[in-house]
Amino acid sequence: MTEFTIHTADDAPEGARETLQQVEQGYGFIPNVVGVMAGSPALVKAYATLSKLLGETRFSAEEQQVAILSVSYANGCDYCMAAHSMSAEKTGVDPKVIEALRAGRSLPDERLDALRVFVQALVRKQGWVEEADLKAFHEAGFGQEHVLDAIMAVGMKTLSNYTNHIAQTPLDEVFADKQWKKAS
Repeated sequence: MTEFTIHTADDAPEGARETLQQVEQGYGFIPNVVGVMAGSPALVKAYATLSKLLGETRFSAEEQQVAILSVSYANGCDYCMAAHSMSAEKTGVDPKVIEALRAGRSLPDERLDALRVFVQALVRKQGWVEEADLKAFHEAGFGQEHVLDAIMAVGMKTLSNYTNHIAQTPLDEVFADKQWKKAS
């Protein structure tokens, strides 16, 4: 397997350094996945930009976390499930919701569960959701803008999920207590 470099702000390609510096300022460190993505300045910039734009969607902070954990679960991304479990916790997402998301179970909140189901249908069906999927999402109180925002969340997390799959990104020590493996 090809070994991928985990870049720092000092050794990254020139076009990625500013993005890595911004990530480090925001998080206090550069997550390994972002360091790997820095091997492509375009990829790391795209991911950082989409991550910021997720905050501009109609989704609440809790819904954003549910969406990205749902994508990461559907894609079986060990790294992102660990990292975003911690993010969800810090955001104040109910621990029972996080536990259910990590286990692939229905969520105790019907609206959040409708979001989980819809996002995972987007991933599983590669965007070819059925009218029934849309109807259930709308009946939970989500509008057309939410559908489009969900597509953006899927795109954002797919960038990191696929990077982690291919690079076999090692989990940062800070996320170690949230380590996750998809049940077989």
